[in-house]
Amino acid sequence: MKERPLFIVFEGLDGSGKTTQIKLLKEKFETSGLKVTDTHEPTEGPIGMMIRNVMRGRIQMDQPTLAALFLADRLDHINNPTDGMKARMKQGFNLICSRYYFSNYAFQSEFVPPEWLVQCNSLCKTYLKPDLIFYLDVDPAECNKRISKSRVNIEIYENLEKLVKTHAQFLKAFEEYGRDENIHIIKGRKSVEETHRDIWDITKKQITTISV
Repeated sequence: MKERPLFIVFEGLDGSGKTTQIKLLKEKFETSGLKVTDTHEPTEGPIGMMIRNVMRGRIQMDQPTLAALFLADRLDHINNPTDGMKARMKQGFNLICSRYYFSNYAFQSEFVPPEWLVQCNSLCKTYLKPDLIFYLDVDPAECNKRISKSRVNIEIYENLEKLVKTHAQFLKAFEEYGRDENIHIIKGRKSVEETHRDIWDITKKQITTISV
């Protein structure tokens, strides 16, 4: 029986440890003899780079337009025939992505109606729905502390007030729009290694239950 690739998404505040846990999970796939690649949003494509320039304060843009750009970047990320996520999964790669449509809900719902965000992203969900979503639930104050220590340039959403709001919006979005999603909230009180083991235990079970 052939296992089909998994699409795994990591969500969380900036500073919650997504990069570290994605790296560890990717290494675990590799040492288990499984094809894997990782990616992120915003992407490194032209739309993603425009978003990054807005986030860094280099380009001024209103929030509804920025929310729409995130959607456009995501659609290209999914469907780009050269290096899109669906193309990579067709090549047999398990795919780990930092941020997906729940980030859109959490970060932009303060500025645009959340129902609009959900409706717009329904197309993304139709194209490519995650098999697993991990939310790294780390206290916003701790995330803010980590960002302050590790970043030279702080992005527009990387302040304590916004982090607190976004954390609450993530949990609200999971409750309201996550009923048909496989969401696992990983509490941030454990060590990096313990958190990784918890994530791998969940992932390993998903690998054995999804096959073609």
